[in-house]
Parts: sequence; C-alpha cells; structure tokens
Amino acid sequence: MKKFVKISLLSLLTIFLLALLAVAITFPPIMAGMAAKTVCSCVLVSDRSVESVKEKELQVFPGLASATIEITEDSTVRATVLFSTAEAIYRKGLGCTLLAERSKEEVKKQSINLATLPTYSQDTLDWPMGNRMQDTVLTGVDYARIKDAIKLAFIDKDPTKPANTLAVLAVYNGQIVGEQYAEGRNANSKLMGWSMTKSITNALIGILVREGKLSVEANAPVPEWKGDERQKITLHNLLQASSGLDWSETYFNPFEDFHQMFIKSDDKGAYGASRLLKFEPGSVFQYSSGTTNILSRMIRQQIGDADYYKFPYEQLFYKIGMCNTVMEPDASGTFVGSSYSFATARDWARFGQLYLQDGVWEGERLLPEGWVKYTTNPAAAAPLGEYGAQWWLNAGAKEDTSKRKYPNLPTDTFWADGFEEQYVMVVPSKKLVVVRLGVSHHGFAMEEMMTEIIASLPD
Repeated sequence: MKKFVKISLLSLLTIFLLALLAVAITFPPIMAGMAAKTVCSCVLVSDRSVESVKEKELQVFPGLASATIEITEDSTVRATVLFSTAEAIYRKGLGCTLLAERSKEEVKKQSINLATLPTYSQDTLDWPMGNRMQDTVLTGVDYARIKDAIKLAFIDKDPTKPANTLAVLAVYNGQIVGEQYAEGRNANSKLMGWSMTKSITNALIGILVREGKLSVEANAPVPEWKGDERQKITLHNLLQASSGLDWSETYFNPFEDFHQMFIKSDDKGAYGASRLLKFEPGSVFQYSSGTTNILSRMIRQQIGDADYYKFPYEQLFYKIGMCNTVMEPDASGTFVGSSYSFATARDWARFGQLYLQDGVWEGERLLPEGWVKYTTNPAAAAPLGEYGAQWWLNAGAKEDTSKRKYPNLPTDTFWADGFEEQYVMVVPSKKLVVVRLGVSHHGFAMEEMMTEIIASLPD
C-alpha cells in the first residue's frame, strides 16, 4: 500500500513538473509576441510612450509589463520575456507586423502598393468629411447632460480597477454633440480598434458583393476546402461566425487557436482555413477571429496584390473622411481583418455613420443596397440574436426580446466591439452613433453611458 502511495505521489509530481515545463516553454514566447506587437503599434502608430503601454495595455497578463523592450533605429520593436524574444516591425502606411515564421528582411522586401493620401486638408472641410465643426445647435438636445454623461466615462469609481477611457464621441443626426479625450490624447490620436476591425472587414466584403465579385449565398472560395466537406461552407456562414469550423477564441490559454494563430502563424487566413469541420455549417454560433481572417485573405485573393493595399483606403476610408485610419497586415502581407486597425475617434464615428446611413455617403452608395439590413439580421445560430454579420446586435432572443445584451437600449442597436471595451454603437431609431475607446481590463459601463446620452436627445 505504501509502495502504491509512493508511486502515485511520484506520478502526480511528474505530471505537475511536466505541466509546469509546458507552461514555461509556451507562455514566454506568447507573452513576448504580445508585448512586441502591442508596444510597436501603440508607440509607433498611436504615438504613445513605452511606459504608458506597460502601465495600461501590458497589464492584461500578470508579469507581462515586466517585459524588456528595445526599439531599434530601423523601427523594430524587440520584446523579451524570460528566455524568449519576439520582434515586430513598423512600416510607414502599414503600421506594425509581428514576425513569427518569416525573417525581417523577407517581410521588408514585400512589394506593397500603398494608396495616396487625399490632398485636401480636413481642417478646411465641414464635418463629417472634414474636421470643421458647425455652430448649429440642434433643437431638443441637452448638450450639458451629454457632456456630463461623457465626463463620467473618464472618472474611475474604483481606482484599483481603472477604466482607462481614452476617447468618447457622440454623433446625433449627423452632428457631433459630445466629445472628450484623456490627457495626452486628442482628435488626431489613432487608437486601437481590436475586433472592431471585424466590422471593417464586413464593409470590405460588402463592397466586393456590390461589385459582383462575391456572393453571400455562394460557397466560400477557399482553395484549401476544394474536394472536402468544408467546401459547403458559404460566405454567409463565415460572416455570421457560424461556419462550423473547430475553433477556440480563448484569449488566456496559449495552447488554443487564438494565440497559435496570432503569435505563431505568419498567415492568419491560412491558419483559420486549416481548421477542420466540427459542426454542420450554420448550426452553431462561434465567435471567431479565425473565420474573419479567412474573409480578409479572401478579399486579397479576389482583388490581387497590385490593388489590394489601396483597396480599403480608396474604396472605403478616404471616401468617408477616414484619413487617419491604418490597417495592419500579418507577415504574409494580408491585413489582419479580425483585429489590427487604428483610427481616430472621429474616424470610427464616420464609420458608424456610414452604417447609420444605410451604406450611403454624400449620395454615393458604397455598400450594397440592403447590406446594412443583412448585416443586422441575427444569425440563426445566435441564441440571443446577439450577432449578425461581423457586427454585434441587441435584437434579443426570438422568444423573448428582453433577453438581450443591453435591456435598456433599443432593440435596433448594433455595434462594433473590440477587446478592452472598444465600441462603435449605432442606434438607428435615435439617429445616434457613439464611440468609446480605452484600455479597460475590468469592464466599462457602456449601457449606463448610452442610456444617459439617449435620454439627452429629443423624443
């Protein structure tokens, strides 16, 4: 019996040590990669200090803020965590790219045909194409109440759980009715959107649908799926995060798909496409950065590299005044359509306004007729009607619409949503767009602020 106990204890100790070794081998490379990419983008794209990034963004993982950071003369950010080092490179017009499988030299040799920034000055144009604000006072709007509601977003009720709000902006009936920034940030600050980038990918897919290059109901044109059971997955399934592919979006487990794709793979779209089918397409809702990156790679394949890097800028951003927006590619050269974009609060508001206006901007239809309606139609597999096509919805459960994310907000509310509480909220029934950007690891009372802003508007 004693011998059995000794063997059991020895086995448990062995398992424990092996598990500890696995964590020690796996965590540092993941953390170093996260640190390198985050610092690179926040410092070289968003013009922040390394210290502020360590204080805010790198607090997401215990010990991550202790990473050793080096920024070289050629705009390479090198991060070291314990014995692991990772690098991210900055390229003008492209933002930052984390290196994993390809060398820095190989990535820098990529042929990139960038769009040309519009020659007009936005300071000479009225909002929304420009930044010149009109003096018009909208009847029935309680501006003071909106100002107070926004101000509260920058006040931490619990100093141990700071909201780290960086920007809030409210647009009613096409006009900015409230705007505030954290110290050191302003209307020209490019701020991280994280998964709000998925909603940008929705728009880019929509443009290709309008041009007749893609069809929502057609089988997704993914080369790896020809001849196997995945070929029955439609573009619609991918857009609604209901592809049926085996996927884990867990952010805090380095062994799961999310980190394997973001940190260890140069080609995010190929990694997503490599997943096997687990469920019947359309039957299970699974929020997935993997499927969005399949969509992003699909956009590149449809357009071709000669025009690919200009496409989002010339066909979307510059057409609606988003002149301070950057999408970042992975090391294969494909935009990380699930997660990596930076834009000013005003640019994010312009994007929300495009959807509020049914995809039409200054008389030009950019998104297909009916695209916004399609986008905001709940995925059949989403139990609370919480997701459409790369946008989150407040529709509620079919049998009881009171069962929804924000019970106190209108059911027609839909929003782009990003890690650390990034939001572009669109409320068509109130002619309202609200942007909130920050670095919140402890949540943010978005519904509370939205409710107060809505109460400040005319009935």
